[in-house]
Amino acid sequence: MMNFRSLDEFWPFYVNQHSKPWTRRCHFIGTLIGLVCLTTSLLLGRWWLALLVPVFGYGFAWYGHLFVEGNKPATFDHPVWSLLCDLKMFSLMLTGRMDMEIKRLGKRPVLQPF
Repeated sequence: MMNFRSLDEFWPFYVNQHSKPWTRRCHFIGTLIGLVCLTTSLLLGRWWLALLVPVFGYGFAWYGHLFVEGNKPATFDHPVWSLLCDLKMFSLMLTGRMDMEIKRLGKRPVLQPF
């Protein structure tokens, strides 16, 4: 396991672990469905829908890592930072700025876990 001192230090590693577009799309779909479940749960008072948030969020993400990217999800070693970076990646994808961020980070060396 790698040690990171800050979220800013972790972010380039996180992006590198999501180098393939389909991995990022799997994350986006899972996060979107998870947020819809959470919002619906809160608005309609259906508490059981909140139980589906991690099922969809992690399910789609782990599928992307296992079958598309071929790596281990960063969630296993850095759960809080991974969640925060997933939300950041989601917002960048939603606003169409993720490709620009990948290009920006491509100029910097990224730490590899292996």
